[in-house]
Amino acid sequence: MEEDPHPADPSPAEELLRRALLDSDAAAAVALRVRGLPLSDTVTVIFHGRRDLATLQTYVTPGGRRAGSSVAPDELLRVPCDLDLADAEDRAEAERLYAEQAAALRDALIGADTVLELWRESLDDATAGDVVVDRSIELAVSLPAHRLLPVALVSPDRHLVVTPVCEARTLAAGRPPLGIACAQQDVTRIYPLPDDPERCLADFFSAASERARALSQRLRQQEASVERFLEINLDDPPAAV
Repeated sequence: MEEDPHPADPSPAEELLRRALLDSDAAAAVALRVRGLPLSDTVTVIFHGRRDLATLQTYVTPGGRRAGSSVAPDELLRVPCDLDLADAEDRAEAERLYAEQAAALRDALIGADTVLELWRESLDDATAGDVVVDRSIELAVSLPAHRLLPVALVSPDRHLVVTPVCEARTLAAGRPPLGIACAQQDVTRIYPLPDDPERCLADFFSAASERARALSQRLRQQEASVERFLEINLDDPPAAV
């Protein structure tokens, strides 16, 4: 096979990664491994800062990454809970703030993953064991909030996704507000982390059923409207069945 003399331009993410590798003074990345999670086992938090873009962003990737290991862009979940070290008066204070804020995010990840394990037990009971643990970066549903971890509970038969979510804010404000999102087609709910999973699932299934009934009723009304429209506008309307 001949080589393409005009290769496609790299994607923006690939270009930024290439620039960061070429100019080590313009970017830095620090990895924090979080081990012993009930569902995720181990994840790695990556704090990535770029001087030229004035960005300091947080990513989470599945597994334990060692220092110097490469991570592809499609292995990174962007979590909008970023470090804020601007108020540090010197390096020592910046290190203290970094340690405090990184610990707050670590605690949030541990708490969310632990609660999701409780949800798995309740969802197993509610779906007769029809639950899969999905560690994908991308999910097939839209969520009303930002994901916190690259892990989700999926019930294929019910087309249901349950995953931890968070509010976007800097870690200077402490541990971010967390919740558990339930999504099923066009029905979504976010429940506070401390809520009882059984109660939350019962509420969600009730809301989903009500939504399905409303859609069914609207479809019947639309069909009836079409039949009446055709009845008054066709010379020979079809006989009623």
